[in-house]
Amino acid sequence: IAPFVPLLVEGRGICMMSTAWRDKQDHHLINFIGAFLAANLYRLNFLSISPDFIFNNGGLSVAFIFETSWDCGNAAAVFSRVNALKRQFKNIYVVVAVPTVEQIESFNQSYFKYGMELGCPAFVPVNDPEMGFEMMLKIAHARGVCKQQDISSTMRNEREQAVQCMDAYVRVLTSIPGIDDHDANMLAQAIGSIEAIAKASESSILESTDLSRDKAETIIRFFRDPQFYLSPKIN
Repeated sequence: IAPFVPLLVEGRGICMMSTAWRDKQDHHLINFIGAFLAANLYRLNFLSISPDFIFNNGGLSVAFIFETSWDCGNAAAVFSRVNALKRQFKNIYVVVAVPTVEQIESFNQSYFKYGMELGCPAFVPVNDPEMGFEMMLKIAHARGVCKQQDISSTMRNEREQAVQCMDAYVRVLTSIPGIDDHDANMLAQAIGSIEAIAKASESSILESTDLSRDKAETIIRFFRDPQFYLSPKIN
């Protein structure tokens, strides 16, 4: 078993490495990975997991199969594993080190021989294992950043929609004669939706707000007396 030192560095995210994968690797590669993660503020955990790596970054998990040196004699097992894991993980990549021309040709032939669908999952050929791990970290980080941007964009859109809804809410209530923005905001906080205000009794409006009795009566008439809300008004 290659020696390793667990790193407990709080930072950008978490990298989970398969213990089965680790135990097959040269200790120099494991040390490189540990140092590279520490330099990029990632915490490294060793776990019994199905993929070789899982990165959690920005609330998004990305799995990786990492073949550190392509073995043409092991192609069937590799692609069988890829097919199994791509059904389990939504975000999965396959990083393959192919340092020689012969390995590149063998990998390309095997890719089509075993009926891989382009981009499902994405394969990332690299020159060496160190480059492969660097690519993995960049992919995981980029996916995490995109996830955070999507969340931020969604929250921004929701805030804009909330402001627009509140503006429409205030416009409806201030169309009632004698009701101003302050009154509308008070009704929103004390009673709630337009529907709730339309159903509220005069006594509940008076108890919940500091509106005058005349304003409470006007609100009741506005929502319940057709002759009142259909007649022309001048504010």
